[in-house]
Amino acid sequence: MTMTTQRRIIPVMPAPTTDAADAAQTACENAEPYALMVLGDSMLPEFAEGEIIVVEPEGLARDGSYVVAQHDGELIFRQLLLRDGRWRLHPLNSNYADAEIAGIEAVRGVVIQKSRPGSRRSRKSYVD
Repeated sequence: MTMTTQRRIIPVMPAPTTDAADAAQTACENAEPYALMVLGDSMLPEFAEGEIIVVEPEGLARDGSYVVAQHDGELIFRQLLLRDGRWRLHPLNSNYADAEIAGIEAVRGVVIQKSRPGSRRSRKSYVD
């Protein structure tokens, strides 16, 4: 009994350019919720370092929501506040300052849940 091996052709594609990579990342951000690990202490006492937050890219951002937003060329995790007609990114830890943003379009996603790794009981939801 002889076995024949079929040859499969696997195409080699060039690496995507930066623009294509950015477009792919943007498409992914807009499509599915994603998880991030909290780093630092700027969101204490509600969010401790090492906790996992789930972010909904198309979630409804409103006054008081916890969000991931674009600020000064980077993404940061803060509470979104509307004060005197201006949007601010507010850290819960008073050792950090608020950051004003031009508008709500800087928001890249709304935190919908948090959990502590290794503990199923420490899950909290932030959506109605």
